[in-house]
Amino acid sequence: MIILFDLDGTLIDSTDAILYCFANSFEKAGLEKRDDEKVKSLIGYPLDIMYSELGVEEGRVWEMVDLYKSCYRKISKQMTTMLPNAKEAIEEASKFARLGIVTTKTARYSRELLEHMEVMEYFEVLVGREDVENPKPHYEPIQKALEKMGDFEGKKIFMIGDTKLDLICAKDAGVIGVGVKCGCGEESELREYSEFVYGDSLEAVRKIKV
Repeated sequence: MIILFDLDGTLIDSTDAILYCFANSFEKAGLEKRDDEKVKSLIGYPLDIMYSELGVEEGRVWEMVDLYKSCYRKISKQMTTMLPNAKEAIEEASKFARLGIVTTKTARYSRELLEHMEVMEYFEVLVGREDVENPKPHYEPIQKALEKMGDFEGKKIFMIGDTKLDLICAKDAGVIGVGVKCGCGEESELREYSEFVYGDSLEAVRKIKV
C-alpha cells in the first residue's frame, strides 16, 4: 500500500507564515496588502497563481514570488507547526504503508521543515512545485511521486489532502482521494470530489488501515 500526503493543512499548519510572507511581499513591493481571508482561500495553489488571483499584474507576479520566498525561508520553521495528530498519523501509516509527500510548496523548504520536525525519515519521496511542470490539480505530481517510488503496480494508492486540488489530482491520477477537514478546504467542496472525508490525517489513516 502507498499513502501520499499533501502538506499544508494536512500535516502542517503554516498559515501564519504564509500570511506574514504575503503581507511582507506586498509591503516590500509598495502594493496594498490583500485581505487575509482571500489569501487563505487560495492556499494550496502555486504561489504564482495565488498572486495572479490576488490581482497582481502579470509582469510583477514572479517578483512577488521571489519576495515571498526570501521571507519564507527566514521565518518558516519558527512560524510552522505540526497539526494535531499529524505526527501520530505519519507514524501509524508508516507501519503498514509506504509514504510520500505531494505538495505545491517548494520541495527544498518542505524537506527542511519536515527534517526540522523530525518526520522526513518516514517518507520515501517528496515532490514539490519545482519537480513538475504542471502542479496540482493536474495529476503530474502524483505520477512523478509514484515513478520515483517505483514498484507501485497493483498496489492500493491513497492521496490524503485538505483541498479539492488534492482530490482532483488523485482522481485524475487514478488513485483514491481522501479529504481531511483540518485545513483550508470546505467540507462540502471536499465531498464533491471524494466519498471519503474525515476529520484529520490520523482518522484518515485509521480508516485506510481498516
